[in-house]
Amino acid sequence: MGHVVEHIHEHLFFYYLAFVPLLGIAAQWLAWHLRLPSILLLLGFGVALGSVVNPDELLAELAHADSAASVGPQILFPIVSLSVAVILFEGGLTLRFAELKEAGSVVLRLVTLSALVSWVLTGVAASLCLGLDARLAALIGAILVVTGPTVVAPMLRQIQPSRKLASIVKWEGIVIDPIGAVLAVLVFEFVFAEGGQATAASTALLLLKTAAIGGVLGVVTASLLVQCVKRYWIPDFLHGVVFLTVALGIFALSNLLQEESGLVTVTVLGIALANQKSISIHHVLEFKEHLRVFLISCLFIVLGSRIDPFDVYQLGIGGVVFLAVMIVAVRPASVFLASIGGKLSIRERTFLACLAPRGIVAAAVSSVFALKLAASAGETAGTALAEQATTLVPITFLVIVGTVFVYGFFAAPIAKRLRLSDPNPQGILFAGAEPWIREIALQIQREGFQVLLVDTNYANVAAANMSGLPAECASILSEHVRDELDLAGIGRLLALTPNDEVNSMAVREFAHLFGRANVYQLTPWDDRSGRRTSISEHLRGRLLFAEDLHHDELAQHVGCDRQLKGTKLTNEFTYDDFRERYGDSAIVLFTIDEAKKLSVRTPDQTEAPQPGQIVLALIDSVDE
Repeated sequence: MGHVVEHIHEHLFFYYLAFVPLLGIAAQWLAWHLRLPSILLLLGFGVALGSVVNPDELLAELAHADSAASVGPQILFPIVSLSVAVILFEGGLTLRFAELKEAGSVVLRLVTLSALVSWVLTGVAASLCLGLDARLAALIGAILVVTGPTVVAPMLRQIQPSRKLASIVKWEGIVIDPIGAVLAVLVFEFVFAEGGQATAASTALLLLKTAAIGGVLGVVTASLLVQCVKRYWIPDFLHGVVFLTVALGIFALSNLLQEESGLVTVTVLGIALANQKSISIHHVLEFKEHLRVFLISCLFIVLGSRIDPFDVYQLGIGGVVFLAVMIVAVRPASVFLASIGGKLSIRERTFLACLAPRGIVAAAVSSVFALKLAASAGETAGTALAEQATTLVPITFLVIVGTVFVYGFFAAPIAKRLRLSDPNPQGILFAGAEPWIREIALQIQREGFQVLLVDTNYANVAAANMSGLPAECASILSEHVRDELDLAGIGRLLALTPNDEVNSMAVREFAHLFGRANVYQLTPWDDRSGRRTSISEHLRGRLLFAEDLHHDELAQHVGCDRQLKGTKLTNEFTYDDFRERYGDSAIVLFTIDEAKKLSVRTPDQTEAPQPGQIVLALIDSVDE
């Protein structure tokens, strides 16, 4: 046993590197299972790990250094900075200008006027509630302007707001990160400049230089990458890693030319790539999304393990009041002031005022500036400022944990109360609008669930609209359906077209949006014809209803010799009674439980519907 302990101690850094991702992904899975904000668990796990192993001390020991406070961050924060660059680059890849048709002016105001109001009010609150020096209060105000994709994206998945609101929140969360980081640099340079020589003109010049470098490098790099891929100079298997490497390299080059301009560069790079029409970047985006989840999981564990809970506790009642002011006053004031004269309803403004969690950029930037202040505060303002500078990181983490906790638990109920979201969407997107599909959709709609039909046949779409069904004349595989239709309240896809290949492509396209568990297709007609002609298993979604129930059979029977009927099961009329009345030919298509949860039946479901559920089944047409 002693040999094992000695071996672990000798290779502690190796086991730490292996354990951090394991702990991070476990927190992500547990948060998904419990429907909790993942960052709360990540930070909690990180603090727990920090009570056992401090990464600064571990890195100092690895470097054979005496001071963990100086060596640890010098090794750690370059890694954090590069990881944040990847996260913002991936965020930029998800931003499409088409999303700004309805909300462009709102996003612009949120990342400019609202950010300015938030900076000023946060600085004032930090000075009054925490007694900070005015210069340090201005700096903490700039740092806390950011929200960030690391916390906004998971919350949007949980809240499921309308497409318009989701676009606004996503754009604000991604674009505000580099703006906040640049603002923090400008404030630091202005108020902590050597000898107090900084002027408004020099600060403005610094801002223009940062914006110019970030914008030009981002656009030029995106153009070069597009040309390389378009001319097939990069093989397919290297696309993901080349984009990643170039993003990291241009981030470093940009920071070399101007401090903190790298975040602007990688964000512009991502946006430029997302909105060009020459090449497809879908496969690159999928790779980056997986990498983003991995990096977020590891970063919050590591940064959380650097937090001393006692330092946060020492902020006292002033810290609690500051957090409350940030949530109750600063965010609502900045949103409502910035949206005056805009096209947002009062309900939409209220929702935006109730969603401003802080994430990884705030944590990373505060840690970096804490190190800078620790090195320079004694020379510029004496011991008092040096002591206050040590509270920069605890204040930031208090705001991160507090805002994630409050918004994570209350944003979804507020959005639902405002009728702006459906956190558990039960509606169905139908690929196809043939008569038998319309019959099924009408029955689902009568039960109170949202439906949307998409078909390329205008006659089918017109007939659907005439019968009261929302329908769109478009290809289910088009960008119009994926990017422009409002799918709020829709949580499933049923691919019911007569073309098995289209059905398979549709489920692959929407698996990313709805999840693989919620995309279904009809059993292909050649399902049992062998490997030469049948569609590969990995290209399929979940099969619908019954294994031998194909498109032609459904089209022939629904509304003709069979009918769709809803039956409420009770203790007196059980599923066995249902089978006895309608025979084995009855095919259960859907069930609805007492909580109004709609379930789609699949061939692999063997459990019988229970009393209290409504069974929607295809039965032989008989006289009742």
